[in-house]
Amino acid sequence: MALSKLPQSQPLPVVLESLDYQHYLPLFFDGLSETNHPYEFLARLGVHEMLEHGDGKILPVIPLLIIPIRNGLNTRIPQVLCNMMKALQQLVVSEERVGEALVPYFRQILPIFRIFKNKNTNIGDCIDYSQRKRMNIADLIQETLELFERHGGNDAFINIKYMVPTYESCMLN
Repeated sequence: MALSKLPQSQPLPVVLESLDYQHYLPLFFDGLSETNHPYEFLARLGVHEMLEHGDGKILPVIPLLIIPIRNGLNTRIPQVLCNMMKALQQLVVSEERVGEALVPYFRQILPIFRIFKNKNTNIGDCIDYSQRKRMNIADLIQETLELFERHGGNDAFINIKYMVPTYESCMLN
């Protein structure tokens, strides 16, 4: 039988709720460290879809996400940092109590935030197009820290302030 006459197999659709979040979500978060086109896109899409459809399955996976998050932030590549900040923002709002579950890990996540928090580019009177694409690292760090404080419970601000001393509370003002 010729190869052209073999039946073509179609990929089977996978229900996101049936995926093993313990395995795939850390894998996709680790993929956010990629900078090559198809891999970076697939990692962003995978994280977005799993966080959007992961009702009740995200909170137990938080300890497994810390190492990929820390590794991605430690690359210090602007594109990777922006993708990681966006994923962290979605992670915090994806499920109730995820922000509180991240507070004990602030000492591992926030040192990079301290380095890049005030790295806004002074472009004078030119137009900065990174605002439209949400690729300004300092703005994304500020947004992420505010979400950490809002969703992190009572101890969030104290822990954020300890790791990022220049942070001003968005709740107390």
